[in-house]
Amino acid sequence: MRQIVLDTETTGLEIKQGNRIIEIGAVEIVNRKLTGNHYHQYIQPDRESEEGALAVHGITSEFLADKPRFADIAQEFVDYVRGAELIIHNAPFDVGFLNHELQMLGSQWEKVDSICSILDSLVMARKIRPGQKNNLDALCRFYGINNAHRELHGALLDSEILADVYLAMTGGQVSLLLGGEQTNNTDEQATNIKRLDASREKLVVQYANEEELKVHQDRLEAINKASGGACVWLN
Repeated sequence: MRQIVLDTETTGLEIKQGNRIIEIGAVEIVNRKLTGNHYHQYIQPDRESEEGALAVHGITSEFLADKPRFADIAQEFVDYVRGAELIIHNAPFDVGFLNHELQMLGSQWEKVDSICSILDSLVMARKIRPGQKNNLDALCRFYGINNAHRELHGALLDSEILADVYLAMTGGQVSLLLGGEQTNNTDEQATNIKRLDASREKLVVQYANEEELKVHQDRLEAINKASGGACVWLN
């Protein structure tokens, strides 16, 4: 399945107050691997960002002055996402803004959720971690993902971080390769494991002596007593 992890930045939180998209960032995942086929675009919104939004993303009107308008990039964007599963953190916000931008161009433009399936990673995270904070920073801490390079929000940077979070949330057991690359345990990986050469000398097995066995048994009985008979190693 082709998946696209997507994020947007906007001039403010409310569409009804005339806010617009100013940045779209997206990364492509195929077979649980980032392909490098990213999409990133700044957009001239023809209005100022609200003070609160500007404090979050730091994208000024001066910076956006020479950027294309949404109408100029709409077809390219639609072609990029069409048919994919979009993974978005708090999807109603981003999808709502994207659909609003498309509808402003005319009724001939389809809504994003009619050309893509939508997976809300925030809903997923809340099911995994009920009652916990589940913003990107909290999820990065929980899954051990380094996001120290993120000072301000940015659509492409946030989509890259969310891709790591999503793969961690859905990956189950994760193992570390010698090169530091993370990978999930799959049948494909199992077939690539190098087997020991049968001709190699057998490893020496060192068994515990009687004194060591007695110390071990005494330790288990102490644990059993302290736990009220709940020591599973004795049971």
